Amino acid sequence: MQLDDYIDGLGDDEEARRRQLAKEKSYEITEYLEDVEQSIDETLQDDTLFGSTAPGIFVGSSSYPDVSAGVLAPVSEPDRAAEFETGPHWYKRGYTIDDVFQSRTNLLNSAKRTNVHVADEWDGFTGVQREVAIADRPVDVELGLDGRPEVDMDLSVDDISTPTGPRATAEYADLAENPHVPKPVEYTLSDDDWKAEGAMTYLYNRGLDVYQIENVLAAGALGETQNRKLVPTRWSITAVDDTICNFLRGQIHNRPSVDATEVWYNEYLGNRFWVLLAPGDFEFELVELKAPGSVWNPAGRGYNVTSDYEGFEGRTSYASETAGAYYAAKLGALENLADRGRQAKVLVVRHVTPDYWGPAGVWQVRETVRNAFEEGEPGEAETLHDAVRELTPRWPVDIDTLRRNSELVAGVQASLADFGR
Repeated sequence: MQLDDYIDGLGDDEEARRRQLAKEKSYEITEYLEDVEQSIDETLQDDTLFGSTAPGIFVGSSSYPDVSAGVLAPVSEPDRAAEFETGPHWYKRGYTIDDVFQSRTNLLNSAKRTNVHVADEWDGFTGVQREVAIADRPVDVELGLDGRPEVDMDLSVDDISTPTGPRATAEYADLAENPHVPKPVEYTLSDDDWKAEGAMTYLYNRGLDVYQIENVLAAGALGETQNRKLVPTRWSITAVDDTICNFLRGQIHNRPSVDATEVWYNEYLGNRFWVLLAPGDFEFELVELKAPGSVWNPAGRGYNVTSDYEGFEGRTSYASETAGAYYAAKLGALENLADRGRQAKVLVVRHVTPDYWGPAGVWQVRETVRNAFEEGEPGEAETLHDAVRELTPRWPVDIDTLRRNSELVAGVQASLADFGR
């Protein structure tokens, strides 16, 4: 399909353009938090959350290495515990931002201040937390709390982690059943000398998705035994994405290039993604166009444009401009290229519209890019520069702004039509 036909077929989402969700949805979440408070009152028995089903853990980063580390367990509907944890099922079920917030606010984070250096510690609260994290299904636990939970939303400042809901200080935690641990995780745990990066790659190759590996890494269950330590959740998310990206990049290092320039499109949760694959050795760039009124540019008068780039040999510094979104988007692109046995220059343009009214977490970047390749056929162009020129009218900034902010767009020349925009 030629690119101009592809673009015409997409159409503008006028309904989304008209929606102004921030105020409306903030009221909805406030009302839902009130429901959560009522559920806590009904569920707690003498400051004990008994028989709850923990789908995961959360490790904070404040005051590192003495962090707040907790078990996430629902305050209601424990039979649906697995649905409340972050994963690809949210995308498949079409979760909205308020669905994400409601799922996370139903998870009580029962935490204790813990030193990250856990090595081979599997007793007490820390041991229960680690057992929950390495299991591949929710685990029944009994949680003793020191006082009533604080009901509030804890939102990540960089949109890497999903929001967390009510929090309470834990006095103890006891397992009410034996966790089911996948064989590959048992294998990595039993090897005292396996480096964490190699163990992550092994788990990925054995079919564990990055979400499962993130939990295992956060629990300090990977790496050489004497060096094992808890990893703050937001760090573990990016660390796993980056490690798997490095592995996949190695897989395509000597593979042939894609034959033509492809343009893939997908949108979700007020984020529009254009994924451009062009012939050549692997390069990757994420360009983010953040609308005034969106969650990361709430008071801006114009678009906030940020980008990060890497060449064929990869990058050695953190992608500070686009943060965790960079690694999540790159993972989605590299998985597709590795499946095809090809490499390409990859340009991902993310348009963050005002409909992105609340930080849902970087998982939505990963899943939207992953699924861009699964839904529909790509448009095609002669070259990457041709694709950029044809797509620029669809983007909210002009070609000059893109050239100033993008390595891969820098060489694109303006046409007469661009001067008339």
